[in-house]
Amino acid sequence: MDPAALFSFGSTLVLPGWLLLVFAPRWKWTTGLVTTVLIPVALGIVYIYLMATNFGNSEGGFGSLEEVTKLFSNPALVTAGWLHYLAFDMLVGSWIVRNATQNGVPHLLVIPCLVLCFLAGPVGYVLYLVIRAVKTREILMAPVSGGAS
Repeated sequence: MDPAALFSFGSTLVLPGWLLLVFAPRWKWTTGLVTTVLIPVALGIVYIYLMATNFGNSEGGFGSLEEVTKLFSNPALVTAGWLHYLAFDMLVGSWIVRNATQNGVPHLLVIPCLVLCFLAGPVGYVLYLVIRAVKTREILMAPVSGGAS
């Protein structure tokens, strides 16, 4: 499969998900489509394919900046990296929407965080944490409740 076509596929696939997070965050299908089913799974399958068919065939690795630079000289692995960013930024954006709902953060304040998360992942995440801290007067994440004992 052509890495350029897969790059375009991934970039196009995430747009409806981001639009749902911005304009229909509480719609019952938004969370399912964005975080658990269609979009991240599709990106994940293409990522697995690219990594499985290209990782051993390229110079470089993850041990140093020089190795990563060599690894990303392969267009298929750059595309895999891009899909990785797209999937995880979307998962973070979806978490922001759910967490804002749980913490009573108005969605209008969340929208800039989502836009920044889409464009520059960590910037949107940090902005949301600042907004949430101002709104709730809490900095730390609430502990996970429930689960197996």
